[in-house]
Amino acid sequence: MNVIHVPRPSPKAMNPNRPANALILAQVSHLQQAESRLPLRYRSEIYIHAIKTEGEAAEYIREVTEAIHQAHADAAKRRTKRAPRRGLEIAAAAEQPKRKSKTKSSKRAKK
Repeated sequence: MNVIHVPRPSPKAMNPNRPANALILAQVSHLQQAESRLPLRYRSEIYIHAIKTEGEAAEYIREVTEAIHQAHADAAKRRTKRAPRRGLEIAAAAEQPKRKSKTKSSKRAKK
C-alpha cells in the first residue's frame, strides 16, 4: 500500500473566534435534528441559533457527538442485561369448550 503524505494544516486553519460559515452551520442544524431524537437526559442545553463562531460550533458538535455515542453505549448495555429467552411460555389458559360433533344421526334428525 502506498503512503500518502498529508501536509499539516497551517496554524491559522482553526480559529475559534472566526464566524462560522454556512457548511458548519448546516452541520450544526443536522446535529440538532439528530439530538432531538435522543432521550431528554442526553440532550445538550445549547441554543443552536446563538452559535456564531467556529469555537461555539465545535463545542456543540463535540457535546452532541458524545451524547449520541453514550446513548448507543447505554442501549447496548441494556440489551445485554436482558435475560435470554427460553422459548414460548404461556400463562394459564381456560380450557376450550367442547363442541358438539355433527354426526350422521344428528343430520337425519333435522330432516
